[in-house]
Amino acid sequence: MGEAKQRIVPTGFPGVFRSGDMLLTKSLAPGTKVYGERLFSQEGEEYREWVPDRSKLSAYLRRGGSRFPFRPDSHVLYLGASSGTTPSHVSDIVPQGRVYCVEISPRMFRDLVGVCERRPNMMPILGDATKLDDLAFLVERADVVYQDVAQRNQAGIFAKAMKRFSAPYGMLAVKARSEDVAREPMMIFHEAEVLLRKEGLTVLEIIDLEPFEKDHAMIVAGRP
Repeated sequence: MGEAKQRIVPTGFPGVFRSGDMLLTKSLAPGTKVYGERLFSQEGEEYREWVPDRSKLSAYLRRGGSRFPFRPDSHVLYLGASSGTTPSHVSDIVPQGRVYCVEISPRMFRDLVGVCERRPNMMPILGDATKLDDLAFLVERADVVYQDVAQRNQAGIFAKAMKRFSAPYGMLAVKARSEDVAREPMMIFHEAEVLLRKEGLTVLEIIDLEPFEKDHAMIVAGRP
């Protein structure tokens, strides 16, 4: 563990810190790395580097995203948790809340369980993001739906989750190549926006994640 070259200071977003251009979160599991990220100490606290080309949520902030719906006590339904990289940072951000981590791949789920074992506010769920009724009995509430799934109809899946759990806010990481490899990503992002509006959601922000993530955008939405 080292010390950051510049002082670690709050960003203005709850639970997110900065040292120069680097983003960090205060670790809820001190001494533990999730994906090889650097650890830093300051005044007895441990912070984890939040790498933007490993986390689309970090990339969103680095690209100037301004709609950050997380609070220290937020309950987050995370669809597409993979091995737990970004969910672990969300766990740091909502220390009094809960992160319901849904992952369909058994191989990724095994890694995810290992991350959750060190973090009391993370719940691993082996499940399908399209089968929301199967998840409902495990999810107490959802203040934020965060979705990062690589399949078609990403916006449709997201809209249904927002409605099913009555979430006030949501963040959708759109992977253009998962929808159609032959079409322009900007057109796919626009169509996702149109669908969300059609489903009654308010689109608050759309941020292209280049250069950290190619052909990806983050859409932040709310319920009117």
